[in-house]
Amino acid sequence: LFLATLTYDTLRFEYEDFPETKEPVWILGRKYSVFTEKEEILLDVTSRLWFTYRKNFPAIGGTGPTSDTGWGCMLRCGQMIFAQALVCRHLGRDWRWIKGKRQMDNYFNVLNAFIDKKDSYYSIHQIAQMGVGEGKSIGQWYGPNTVAQVLKKLATFDTWSSLAVHIAMDNTVVMEEIRRLCQSNLPCAGAAACPALESDVLYNGCPEDVGLRDRLALWKPLVLLIPLRLGLTEINEAYIETLKHCFMMPQSLGVIGGKPNSAHYFIGYVGEELIYLDPHTTQPAVEPSDSGCLPDESFHCQHPPCRMSIAELDPSIAVGFFCNTEADFNDWCQQIKKLSLVRGALPMFELVERQPSHFSNPDVLNLTPDSSDADRLERFFDSEDEDFEILSL
Repeated sequence: LFLATLTYDTLRFEYEDFPETKEPVWILGRKYSVFTEKEEILLDVTSRLWFTYRKNFPAIGGTGPTSDTGWGCMLRCGQMIFAQALVCRHLGRDWRWIKGKRQMDNYFNVLNAFIDKKDSYYSIHQIAQMGVGEGKSIGQWYGPNTVAQVLKKLATFDTWSSLAVHIAMDNTVVMEEIRRLCQSNLPCAGAAACPALESDVLYNGCPEDVGLRDRLALWKPLVLLIPLRLGLTEINEAYIETLKHCFMMPQSLGVIGGKPNSAHYFIGYVGEELIYLDPHTTQPAVEPSDSGCLPDESFHCQHPPCRMSIAELDPSIAVGFFCNTEADFNDWCQQIKKLSLVRGALPMFELVERQPSHFSNPDVLNLTPDSSDADRLERFFDSEDEDFEILSL
């Protein structure tokens, strides 16, 4: 009995539970009360996919590192925010992971996309090697913008998810650009006139009789990532209310950010504290079993999540949103517009219908969905020692 108490106290000391407060707890667009919904809060947090440092995975690039301890924390945060998008896409925001309960195939399909091996869509291997094209050597620390750019490139290979990934640069979200990207399923004016061959390419051989006409006219689910710099060395407190509102939106994917060696995935807030998942734990790499099933407990954080004061947040972040349908995107735009009317909440980015004329020439903007903004990227920020565009008051 004494031993059990000791272990329990040690855990309590290390992972402090939620404070008993009347303030609501917000987790990725869901509002909870600590007094009546503590179990639901913890279940929601535990259900998020949690990616940490791993060791003893196959060498990156065949001869590179077999562990990402000390350098992979932002890559793991990128995996977490993207995994949340895939969970929303394939399982829904209401899906919950329950220890020991048999999960559906789509859950394992999502998890397998992030496993530490070279042929997983979003593995540490793929992110590290794709980062070489963004000027990052393997084992080098990424900023939030670099990881966003790399994930955008990797998503083009993930035909199962068929996501439209948009990274809003210059602190500006251009609605027209996003609509063009998400409606890029339309290869020609009349969907009915499209040749069957084109459908095979677009949908990875998806059977034609599965309402091809409907599928072509659909909006591609959108992952919107907005890299921001909210101050010079510390967060400008004028942005705090706006940041909190991002976690209240049903489209929220959370926020990735942090300094070198201390990147976190922020999934919500309570009062003046952010709630986050921390990748800084080294676990052994997981091998799929012979049955193809994956031992998955180590991918779910089963203790109360970490918290920190919002004022301590490093000003370099990327905010994420997921809009499954065009209606979701329109709703998100309305919420952002309303947010600009909230007193004491300084907008973190601008929402505009069209590209402002002072931006670079139009040719650069007509990027195909699978090319990245790499040619523009060099002018933009990534790590703390480069030039950032500072948001002015």
